[in-house]
Amino acid sequence: MSSARVSAAEPRVGSQWADFFVRLVRGKPLGMVGGVIVLLLLLTGIFADFLAPYGYEEIHMADRLAPPSPTYVLGADNLGRDLLSRVIYGARISMYVGLGASAINVLVAAIIGLISGYLGGTFDILVQRLVDTALSFPMLIMVITIMSLVGSGIGQVIVVLGIWGGILWIRVVRSAVMAIKENVYVEAARAIGCSTARMIFRHILPNVMPVMIIIYSVAMGGNILGEASLSFLGFGIPPPFPSWGGMLSGVGRTYMYEAPWLALWSGLALSIAVFGINMWGDAVRDLLDPRLRGGIGRYGRMRTRVGEAGGAGRS
Repeated sequence: MSSARVSAAEPRVGSQWADFFVRLVRGKPLGMVGGVIVLLLLLTGIFADFLAPYGYEEIHMADRLAPPSPTYVLGADNLGRDLLSRVIYGARISMYVGLGASAINVLVAAIIGLISGYLGGTFDILVQRLVDTALSFPMLIMVITIMSLVGSGIGQVIVVLGIWGGILWIRVVRSAVMAIKENVYVEAARAIGCSTARMIFRHILPNVMPVMIIIYSVAMGGNILGEASLSFLGFGIPPPFPSWGGMLSGVGRTYMYEAPWLALWSGLALSIAVFGINMWGDAVRDLLDPRLRGGIGRYGRMRTRVGEAGGAGRS
């Protein structure tokens, strides 16, 4: 009977993932749509070499500013380069920036937030004053200033957006750590002489992982928009690399009235990608954050079924 109660109260990992997927489809249809968009963005970036009909630097001067046609599905730019191919390769750049900068966001926020939230005291006060200072400046202005010093390039964009954005996420991780370290099991581990490093990596970090997953998913859209803004202003990805933000600037503005498709498709791709990532991130946050699950609905019914199974086992 006791084994039946344990098996009913502790579902397998596979069933947890299946339950997550079912709740995503039923309760977060927009999140599911966003997940599909994110998956398509990743696949487009990975297989850009096979999906693009032309190279992103392939020039056909005879077809400059060609309108959408069977030869150029989305039209051509002022140098006769195929816009569909450049939009596809732009998805690869956005994927690089979104994944890479978000990973650095999580790494910076985790390292500093964990130490600051767990140790507290003078170190925590100093870190929070530095975060206050960072928050007092507009992010875009600071990123532009740093990019003007380090130079343009995809590596520089990823590192600058990753580090500066990670600083802005420190407080989220710190607040989660401060709530977790007050639990009884942390006090018990401290009482038996658990070292600080073991306490952080063994007891604190695993319980903060859902927060980091949420930070990663939510930060991706902001980082892609940040890269597009920098490229639009000339501080991001240098030409001829096809950044969506760079395609909106320069040529896109110069020939906007003569060939509006130069700015239309890159702007539409950027909007769809950021919309899908934001919807996916919001859905993941709602499903992983225990404070947003609520006590009724599907979770309430699941707990009821678990309780009924436990009652049947006891009987």
